[in-house]
Amino acid sequence: MLSESTTTLSGEPTAILYPRAGNRLTQSIGRLVYRLMGWRLEGDLPNVPKAIIIGGPHTSNWDLALAMGAMLDKGLRFSWMMKREAFVWPLGPLWRALGGIAIDRRDARDVPQQMADWFGSVDAGFLGITPEGTRKPVTEYRRGYLRIAHAAGVPVFIAGIDAARRTVVLDRLWPLTPDIDSDNAAIRDFVRANYNGIRPEGD
Repeated sequence: MLSESTTTLSGEPTAILYPRAGNRLTQSIGRLVYRLMGWRLEGDLPNVPKAIIIGGPHTSNWDLALAMGAMLDKGLRFSWMMKREAFVWPLGPLWRALGGIAIDRRDARDVPQQMADWFGSVDAGFLGITPEGTRKPVTEYRRGYLRIAHAAGVPVFIAGIDAARRTVVLDRLWPLTPDIDSDNAAIRDFVRANYNGIRPEGD
């Protein structure tokens, strides 16, 4: 299994809080994915037990391979949302094993509340979301990820795709305010100013 500790700047060990998965073999597979694609990974995950991790700009199907390679490399178990109807036999157990969370659009609770309940049910969980919601060029980010963050009381972490340098950067936790619209615009502007997708014109 992966080590359950890391080190501080002083060299002292500290417990890893984020959800863990895999082993040294799967870490090697993640690094191999990057080498084969000619990309590299920079930065570290935040040592927090729960977070929403957003990746952008999302412009290509290759983004999924980059995300999976990064998560394997870092030994992170992350989850993602999928409509409840997809969780039928025989694929339902597979989706759950891979981190899928069934979302019921007919539930009286809205999606942010369903996800807040999910976060409350786990000791550690990272939820992956692409705020554009599509590979096509968009002018605005959807606000759902921030609504979930506020409902669940969890931070938002930014991972950026820098296609010019063929690098994925595990960048930073973003300080949230009560103003979702302002935060959404600031996050969008930060990502656009610092990162560029594989296909800026969209797939």
